Amino acid sequence: MSKTHLTEQKFSDFALHPQVVEALEKKGFYNCTPIQALALPLTLAGRDVAGQAQTGTGKTMAFLTSTFHYLLSHPAIDDRKVNQPRALIMAPTRELAVQIHADAEPLAQATGLKLGLAYGGDGYDKQLKVLESGVDILIGTTGRLIDYAKQNHINLGAIQVVVLDEADRMYDLGFIKDIRWLFRRMPPAAQRLNMLFSATLSYRVRELAFEQMNNAEYVEVEPEQKTATALKKSFSTPLMKRKCVYCKR
Repeated sequence: MSKTHLTEQKFSDFALHPQVVEALEKKGFYNCTPIQALALPLTLAGRDVAGQAQTGTGKTMAFLTSTFHYLLSHPAIDDRKVNQPRALIMAPTRELAVQIHADAEPLAQATGLKLGLAYGGDGYDKQLKVLESGVDILIGTTGRLIDYAKQNHINLGAIQVVVLDEADRMYDLGFIKDIRWLFRRMPPAAQRLNMLFSATLSYRVRELAFEQMNNAEYVEVEPEQKTATALKKSFSTPLMKRKCVYCKR
């Protein structure tokens, strides 16, 4: 995160779990970027968020902070099995999944929540060994996630938090059917905290949010206005029939 894109809003201003705040500050994260300042009040209130934000805006830490806080603040479901992660973070590429995992490691070390990583190409047995010991947060690409799910190495019936990162690229790479397959194996949207981030909130991305999220709030940070003042307006589209909040900083 570039310090030139920080707001006056501090992570410690929010009612975040103390372990999360401590982990952030240990890594030097004190002030929020615009997308974090806009998304966190919603996710901390249990609201689903669909955010338009480019790479480098701090969106990864926005959804990681929300995910760790939620899992620390809510108990796992009763009778959760060892092969049932509590949170699923889906990324379009192996490289992005690995980067998200690296960004999540300091939070995992501080909180005791266990991370798992699943991506195609290599590392199958190594990834599986971690999953077999049980993970709280699973980060991965859709193809490998489906592979593990079909073999019952993972079961998505206990998912409490879902993140879909770079949703527009998921469409571009042809992964949308995989995404829907995975969503069908999870509890209903109203029983999860759902977050979606995309470089663009196109019609098809909004349609996906409509299908898989629970009355999501929309937040937007324009690439050229990462530090501009906030502007909010509400409206309903014929398709969504939902309140959309556009915020620019």
